[in-house]
Amino acid sequence: MVDELLVELHLLSRQKGFQSDPLFAVGLVQVFDGFARGYRPENQKGPLFEALCASSGYDGPDLRRQCAEALAAMGRHSQQDVRQWIEAQGEGAPTPVATALASIRRPDFHYSRLMAVGLLALLEQALADDAMEPQALRQLAHDIGASIGLLRDRLDKDLSLYASNLEKMSMAVELMEETVAAERRRRERQEITGSPEGVPSAS
Repeated sequence: MVDELLVELHLLSRQKGFQSDPLFAVGLVQVFDGFARGYRPENQKGPLFEALCASSGYDGPDLRRQCAEALAAMGRHSQQDVRQWIEAQGEGAPTPVATALASIRRPDFHYSRLMAVGLLALLEQALADDAMEPQALRQLAHDIGASIGLLRDRLDKDLSLYASNLEKMSMAVELMEETVAAERRRRERQEITGSPEGVPSAS
């Protein structure tokens, strides 16, 4: 996960048309936190994120601040509200959405797959009251992304890959936690019996 993000950030830092915006900040934080679930020790995740960002000239704490502010600014809205923001080119939209739309309209705009994840996360926050199924939410992100000028094929690929990898990572973390718990139980039984499992203690 870290290696892939290192490459992604390194390449973006050298793209003249790339600018950090709320979509990027939210997407990066979501991807890192999602794939760092289960990372130990827990207190090293923050420094790891900051080092990852700093390696390509980005400010980790500032990106986390942008992400938190963007999610907080979204509020609760309907799908109709969201579609109206797009049609009005951001007029009346929360600041993170208006900023992202303005960025996408730039002639030198450079797309990143992290923006696709950011778009999905912002929509999930705005439409939280709708309790949309993950697949329906991704479909809405595809539709809205395409309507604001993002390539639909890229969105489809990037969001599908993100969801698939996140599911695999979640399963891996669960398996790891089960393995650690089983090993802990084995050791506890060993301490109680005073001998390794399968080896009877001397009478």
